[in-house]
Amino acid sequence: MEQIRLVRLNHKTEGNKYFTERFGFEKSKKVNAFHRSFPEYSVTPLADLKELARMAGVAGIHVKDESWRFGLNAFKVLGGSYAIGSYIAGRLGMDISGLSCGKMLSSEIRKRLGDITFVTATDGNHGRGVAWTANRLKQKSVVYMPECTAAERLDNIRKLGSDAAIMDMPYDDCVRLARENADKFGWVLIQDTSWEGYEEIPSLIMEGYTTIGYEIVNQMQGVKPTHVFLQAGVGSMAAALAAFCADFWKGSDKPVITIVEPEGADCIFRTAQADDGTLHTTRENMHSIMAGLCCGEPCTVAWDILKDYADFFVSMPDYVAAKGMRVLANPLPGDPKVVSGESGASTSGLVAEILFNKDYSALKEELGIDADSQIVCISTEGATDRENYRRIVWDGLYPSF
Repeated sequence: MEQIRLVRLNHKTEGNKYFTERFGFEKSKKVNAFHRSFPEYSVTPLADLKELARMAGVAGIHVKDESWRFGLNAFKVLGGSYAIGSYIAGRLGMDISGLSCGKMLSSEIRKRLGDITFVTATDGNHGRGVAWTANRLKQKSVVYMPECTAAERLDNIRKLGSDAAIMDMPYDDCVRLARENADKFGWVLIQDTSWEGYEEIPSLIMEGYTTIGYEIVNQMQGVKPTHVFLQAGVGSMAAALAAFCADFWKGSDKPVITIVEPEGADCIFRTAQADDGTLHTTRENMHSIMAGLCCGEPCTVAWDILKDYADFFVSMPDYVAAKGMRVLANPLPGDPKVVSGESGASTSGLVAEILFNKDYSALKEELGIDADSQIVCISTEGATDRENYRRIVWDGLYPSF
């Protein structure tokens, strides 16, 4: 059977204070206030899996369930909406703290803005968030999706009025297409990865994700997590929350942060493994049931954060995420059920394997997980591809690439 691989990155610096402040707790208050201005906003559940923790012999296992976010079944709308709001605020010469959802929807603001087309590339959830925000603001959106994208994900974006299409190319080429057409047609690119010369919008998207950290801190009610597991595609969400954790739990109080990727698209793992000061890409065999994590090129801003604040990087086979889906869907008596998609369940699946599979006892020891550990995972999506969800959870079947 394919194995979980883990690499530890020894931090060479104390970290960049700019990042911890930009994505830290104080900034997250401002971000959360913007999100709270949307009528659809509510705090997503933090599932306390007490019985699972008891069985595993740890102090706590907590799973943030982002399937409830804005009715869109995934966390990504937090980043897209905040970046679009920030772009609009800048265009109007305002600070976003003075620009609520209601104000953006006013006829006065709409008249001042005129028509805008927002464009992005996506594996599904980010594009849905951008399309939803554009739709709410009565603006246009164009969304490019990579080959092999589930039809359900495309349909959900089109239902929001977006000009969306599945392209005959991988994700990273869709990003290049979105970039080229933004320049060609004067569209506004809202992309959740960065490169040289394109860093501000991705950073704003990352700021948007800190609402998750803000909510978790309040929901934990003073309990400090010892271990936080974060999944990564290009790494934007993982980096934002790693910086948030480093800001809120400073120094030795910072939780052990582990970044999780599918072995078929593990560009951040490869970058950490090489540890040579350069970004490493994944181009070959980029397939996984974790479609939302199938990205071959790391976000530059994200890596600048992860190299300082993430402790471990994991590359893992698909069966681990599939196990996470089944564990969350079939809880022990007394624990809440979490409907988690393939990417969403990746971290919980890893935790389950490490805690219950004796073959990985060395990994458990290396991570420092013991009876006092308080573990936090984020289920980043629900069943965004329901047919595949049933195939995995009901029948135990999934593609072997």
